[in-house]
Amino acid sequence: MTRFAFTIEFDGRPFMGWQRQAHGPSVQQTIEDAIFAVTRERAVVHAAGRTDAGVHGLAMRAHAEIDKAIAPFRLMEAINARMRPAPVSILACEPVADDWHARFSCIGRSYIYRIANRRAPLTFERGLAWRVIQPLDVPAMQDAAQLLVGRHDFTTFRSAHCQAQSPVKSLDRLDVERDGDRIAIHAAARSFLHHQVRSMVGCLAMVGMGRWRADDVGAALEARDRAALGLNAPPDGLYFVQAVYPDAAVR
Repeated sequence: MTRFAFTIEFDGRPFMGWQRQAHGPSVQQTIEDAIFAVTRERAVVHAAGRTDAGVHGLAMRAHAEIDKAIAPFRLMEAINARMRPAPVSILACEPVADDWHARFSCIGRSYIYRIANRRAPLTFERGLAWRVIQPLDVPAMQDAAQLLVGRHDFTTFRSAHCQAQSPVKSLDRLDVERDGDRIAIHAAARSFLHHQVRSMVGCLAMVGMGRWRADDVGAALEARDRAALGLNAPPDGLYFVQAVYPDAAVR
């Protein structure tokens, strides 16, 4: 039995999210079905994080245990061939130690949220970015974002369906950058609550529109009440970017 680690890219638009579900297609099911087609084994694919319907992945990390003797490159190629035409790709595959776990060994996760700040409808990026037609004040958004960095009770920014034991998280980074009509919001932490990034982005967008001030974001945080949330951004612009592991964890 070999434990293989995967780096996975996926377009979340056709899926109900990462996790296998009874009521629609998922990224996990797509990969697990492909592994079965290749190996005839019902392997379970464990990911560094779960993503909602419509959320994308640039480099999701995951692992699965496979009994069949097969080279990593051959396994990667075979899985990719079996997943076509689903928009999921294995970018890298490598054997790892038996105690390495994509979720529990992970010490950091990062996301990027992409906003298209323009009036014209999206054509090529429909479903891949959030179109906001009102001009956004990025410096004001950046200032407000810094109020959320650090260790806080993020109950206001937590989905009612979140299964985390505690709403207290340490947010390491939340930065807002503009390049023309494209705005990128970078978020990094050891772990996130369900909907935390989308909820933070929605409130920052309200600041950018002039509907909220930075103080309103701080007040929402202090309220520790989901009812105090200003806006939950849509999943379209959210991408899982990176999972971080101790240097010696993967070998």
